[in-house]
Amino acid sequence: MPEGKGNPLARILVADDDVDIRELVEFKLSTLGHDVVAVSDGAAAVEACQAQRPDLAVLDVMMPGVSGLDAIRAIRADPALADLPVILLTARAQESDVETGFDSGADDYITKPFSPRELASRVQALLSRST
Repeated sequence: MPEGKGNPLARILVADDDVDIRELVEFKLSTLGHDVVAVSDGAAAVEACQAQRPDLAVLDVMMPGVSGLDAIRAIRADPALADLPVILLTARAQESDVETGFDSGADDYITKPFSPRELASRVQALLSRST
């Protein structure tokens, strides 16, 4: 898909309390031509989604205050955001954690450490499904 000048492919919200991870995800998705909004916690993620609905959200699970799981439940409970594609990005790799993530409404689940290339391909796959 060709990228137009000043015309981002998608608006993507990234929420992670780890600044290094957040910047890595933001950098990778920006280089692909996406408009990335980065926040550091779940409450800010929900507010950002409600203020200007993104095309996709990437949420860390373990964040202070409102966790990624709480944020995804709030997103799913909002009729305007209920169908928003959400990827959970987390260090929690136990089968029960993955199950909880999907039960909370995640569309995809990526465990840390992750490959930025894998993240990019999963984002593309979800975006192409939701258009």
